[in-house]
Amino acid sequence: MFKRILIANRGEIALRIIRCCREMDIESVIVYSQADDKSLPVIMATHAVCIGPAKATKSYLNQEAIIETAIKMKCDAIHPGYGFLSENAEFARKCEDNGIVFIGPSSDIIKNMGDKQSARKLMIENDVPVVPGSKNILTSIEEAKDLAKEIGYPVLLKASAGGGGKGMRKAYSKEELEHAYNTAKAEAKAAFGNDDMYMEKLIINPHHIEFQILADKCGNTIYLGERDCSIQKNNQKLLEEAPSNILDEGLRAKMGEVAVRAAKAAKYFSAGTIEFVVDEAKNFYFIEMNTRIQVEHPVTEEITGIDLIREQLRIAAGMKLSISQEDIVIQKHAIECRINALTPGTINFLHFPCGYGVRVESHVYTGYEVSPYYDSMIGKIIVSGNTRLEAIRRLRRALEELIIEGIDSNFEFMHLLTYHPVFLKGNYDTGFWEKHHETIENWDREGK
Repeated sequence: MFKRILIANRGEIALRIIRCCREMDIESVIVYSQADDKSLPVIMATHAVCIGPAKATKSYLNQEAIIETAIKMKCDAIHPGYGFLSENAEFARKCEDNGIVFIGPSSDIIKNMGDKQSARKLMIENDVPVVPGSKNILTSIEEAKDLAKEIGYPVLLKASAGGGGKGMRKAYSKEELEHAYNTAKAEAKAAFGNDDMYMEKLIINPHHIEFQILADKCGNTIYLGERDCSIQKNNQKLLEEAPSNILDEGLRAKMGEVAVRAAKAAKYFSAGTIEFVVDEAKNFYFIEMNTRIQVEHPVTEEITGIDLIREQLRIAAGMKLSISQEDIVIQKHAIECRINALTPGTINFLHFPCGYGVRVESHVYTGYEVSPYYDSMIGKIIVSGNTRLEAIRRLRRALEELIIEGIDSNFEFMHLLTYHPVFLKGNYDTGFWEKHHETIENWDREGK
């Protein structure tokens, strides 16, 4: 097992990894920006090294500084967390070239699965269902128009190198297509330096279901159930739960087996996620693979009792999975609610909920300065219960206990969301936000 790991990230995920390292008697080295000099990860890590100013491109995305620090601090491995460099094949390659273990899949796997069109082609070759669409990169707007006519509107244009909802545009008609194509390409070029585009048939308001997988370097691959991530704003998830209310045992097993097949086709190892969309008729289609730990991984941990970060570290060290598919038993229901800051500033007073069935993952505290430089998520509240209704009631109670003073956040909106009848029925889809957010916001204004 590793003796010392560098954590190339910040915030709650850095703290989560530090805690796991401490339990496994592994020393941790956190790299941080000047804006994070008083953060909890910096305080709690075994060692902390400042590598640059607040701007991420000069700190958390500074590959040379991170590699240099890992070498200087004699680290065995680097854990990238999520975001930043976690799915950057070039960075993973630099780790490999310098004899440092990248805690995740190989650089080749990241590259192949990060190219959405290449991943789509691989899935087709391995009988994994994909959404009807282009077989190759679109070369022109004319080709896009011809394909849209063939598969039928509406269509979804997607950046091949995309992620986080960037480089995606919908087109409901021929008149909308050219503008959508051009704006998606421009956004993709700015975000990823790559404007390659492909097209899929747009599944109207599908369910977004993702399967957590674990795979070791010995060929053992398992799935740990699914997460329903359909409540999203601008393609960014707000709330995740497991198991999904729309899957029965038969469909769950079928999708899980397909997820394993997809991972094996990619020769994948480490923790990863296979993402699907599910239509009204319960047809499911592969959309992408995330080659990293997910923000919402605690949901799966709560329903399975498996520490995913621990397994990730074991796999990276060359060890076999400590569990088999038969060991995975889901007996609880869990929900994760993301708490996002709506404004930067200083948190004057903070109180997190606790109690039976409540877990909080956060890096903030009373007096903490929420920076405008990074992602707005300041914490996650995860609850579990014996039933979905019990978990919902527990989430309500937890959000009622939460106090955040000094900045604006979304927790009051999230609390009201748990009372919405569509959410309570559990049959919501990716159109939930667009359809219902104004109703929930009106409740807030009316003091309901």
